[in-house]
Amino acid sequence: MLKRLLKDIRFGVLPVPGRLLAVVFFVFVFIFPLLTTAGYPMRLMTVAALFTIFAVSWDVLSGYSGQVNFGHALFFGAGAYGSALLYKHLGWPPAATIPLGALIGTGIGVVTCFPALRLRPPYLSVLTMAFPLILERILRSIPIDIAGGNYGIRQIPALADSPIESYYIIVVLMTISVLIMWKLTDAGSKYVRTGLIFHAIREDEIAARATGINTIRYKILAFAIGGFFAALAGTLFAHYREMASPAYLALTQSFLAIIWVVFGGIVSIYGAVVGVYTLYVVLDFIRLTPADPYRMLIMTVVIIVILLFMPEGVAVWIRDKIERECPRCKLGNAAWRKECRACSAPLR
Repeated sequence: MLKRLLKDIRFGVLPVPGRLLAVVFFVFVFIFPLLTTAGYPMRLMTVAALFTIFAVSWDVLSGYSGQVNFGHALFFGAGAYGSALLYKHLGWPPAATIPLGALIGTGIGVVTCFPALRLRPPYLSVLTMAFPLILERILRSIPIDIAGGNYGIRQIPALADSPIESYYIIVVLMTISVLIMWKLTDAGSKYVRTGLIFHAIREDEIAARATGINTIRYKILAFAIGGFFAALAGTLFAHYREMASPAYLALTQSFLAIIWVVFGGIVSIYGAVVGVYTLYVVLDFIRLTPADPYRMLIMTVVIIVILLFMPEGVAVWIRDKIERECPRCKLGNAAWRKECRACSAPLR
């Protein structure tokens, strides 16, 4: 097993700059508490890991399968409230409420997708945008002793006893979640075909249906996957903040996920990761500077520039500069190579 792993790293990771950068990034994330344990940097990196799960789940649903969802905060807030309500009324610990909260998000994802199955993308997007607003209004109207009303549910148990423990729990779950979603959307996988089918549905749903693909089933699956991981992020966020608030269902929460993914690169799992760890971290850091009143203006200008000059996203633009795909075997190579590392085909 170890020999096979080392072989994969030597021939599958080290020769490809993008993959090597990904490994370096995750190593940095895991050793970050060894560099500093100060409160603000730890909180910033912890929340960034949480939002990475949330952003990647939106990319799976809207980017890969083409079901553009403007109300992704529905799953995030449903997971947070599901976990908080299970603790408030049943007294269950986070080890039980977190997975159950994620399953609640999965169920809501499946239920909400049924009215949207027959809708085309523009109408689907408008419909999904209404769902979190409806749930937010319902939660604010429920009596305080049941769901907390406008104040939400507070004093739920923390994720762990210390910030470092919470950080590692969230980072490990983020890494596992990203790897699972990457594998599920990998169109070149020999074992999992969901990625290829999601691509087919996004490009031409009628043609995909004509080839025998049950598009409704895979649309439901896309909503279930996106709902599960978005709700998982919501449950972790609720226990990390020790509260569940109706604000988690706000439209701004949904649009933040879209902005992060578009900034990094849509239909690329790593794009969402880059988007969160770049845009969220930098903009939050601006709060500590005199430029804080102009923070949203800065974000708007940055997004406009990216859309104009890097429409595929920052991460995809960087990948295209440092990697080159072999025209014969489709294998990734470093951009400075003249021949493919596998089949020796000319790259220039």
